[in-house]
Amino acid sequence: MSDREFIQGILRRDQAVFRELVETYQRQVIRTCYSLVHDEEDARDLAQDVFIELLESAHSFRGEARLSTWIYRIAVNKSLNHLKRQKRKQILSRIGLLSADPGEIRGGVDEDIVADNSADSNLERKEMREALHFAIDRLPMNQKIAFTMHRYEDLSYQEVAGVMNLSLASVESLIHRARQNLRKTLSDYYKGKQ
Repeated sequence: MSDREFIQGILRRDQAVFRELVETYQRQVIRTCYSLVHDEEDARDLAQDVFIELLESAHSFRGEARLSTWIYRIAVNKSLNHLKRQKRKQILSRIGLLSADPGEIRGGVDEDIVADNSADSNLERKEMREALHFAIDRLPMNQKIAFTMHRYEDLSYQEVAGVMNLSLASVESLIHRARQNLRKTLSDYYKGKQ
């Protein structure tokens, strides 16, 4: 189904079209959200929010970019807003204005990534994933978004530029700097573990 057909169907509130839209983009939206928030449950909740937003704001889609670009942009914005809310909750919790709920700060494990059943291997993979998440979380936000969309969503530099509303050269620079920063952070992390 074309972008135009999806939008027209959503505007008509055609449930079959909306269901097809969700089936077409759901995995990518969840992966995008997960790559930023590192929690599978939160990523699934955010994906639902993304599709609700699509349903409510389909009339504002101008068609200047591809529908997938617009969907990615909404997913990134929802994820960033979620991270800001989480950070505020953590700060309020630290200063005693909000009781700390252990469920608020989760260290979600992506079960699909862990294929080997040996305890040592699972522990090693989990540690490596946590180290990578640690390093990615320390990237400046634009580097983090560009890197995760290119690396984990397999978007081309041009597609990332469309989602982020930046020039191709800016995206290339962001991803290059992100890789440099990740190498340094991971190197420092593993040096500290020895």
